[in-house]
Amino acid sequence: MKLYFIRHGDPDYEHDTITERGKIEAQALVPRVAELNADAYFCSPLGRARDTAAPSLKYLGKTAEIKDWLQEFNAPIIDPYVGGIRCAWNLAPSMWTGDEQMYDKDKWYKTELMSTGNVAGEFKRVCDSLDALLADYGYERIPGGNNTYKVVRPNTKSLVFFCHMGISLVLMSHLFGISGPCMWQGFCPLPTSVSLVETEQWEKGIANFRAVYLGDVSHLYAAGIEHSMSGFAYEVLPE
Repeated sequence: MKLYFIRHGDPDYEHDTITERGKIEAQALVPRVAELNADAYFCSPLGRARDTAAPSLKYLGKTAEIKDWLQEFNAPIIDPYVGGIRCAWNLAPSMWTGDEQMYDKDKWYKTELMSTGNVAGEFKRVCDSLDALLADYGYERIPGGNNTYKVVRPNTKSLVFFCHMGISLVLMSHLFGISGPCMWQGFCPLPTSVSLVETEQWEKGIANFRAVYLGDVSHLYAAGIEHSMSGFAYEVLPE
């Protein structure tokens, strides 16, 4: 089974939609989505994801099922330096790299920093929701099975998720058994990028999920469009 995570286009966060640039990106995404020949489409309820999905779904004559758990990962934490709230998935290195537990797949959401918000509860909610969907399609997560899934009904179906950077990366962290901060701060899938996670079987009746590619924007290059760097801090910090 194939899971395609597609990030929304260049965002207009103030109005929860996409910018004019994002609209051009979303149009360039249409042939890419069309060639996936997906069996089902799912979308975040937030406007920027829905507006990104709209051109592709219209072209295909399809609809996407709205899933609340696909909205951007929403568990704000307290900024340890200036106070106030900040996104759990948007951290400077000094906020997490010195804590060894942040690298542990079972401990990162229990750390002092993450415990200033409902990170553990939200992580469990979204991961349980993904696992419930996967079970509907024949792959049941094995309790204590080191991120493996029981293959109840093996299949080659393709599912497309129009969502956001933070939520897609934390869901992948669950599938791969990698800590959330390692995924969030180690990878930056850009606007309208496509990431493919696919089941892999080495043993009968057991599957794991493996990334075939992450953050592909070749559809933008094919359309002669330069990618947006939304979500990335700086290559070189301004003076």
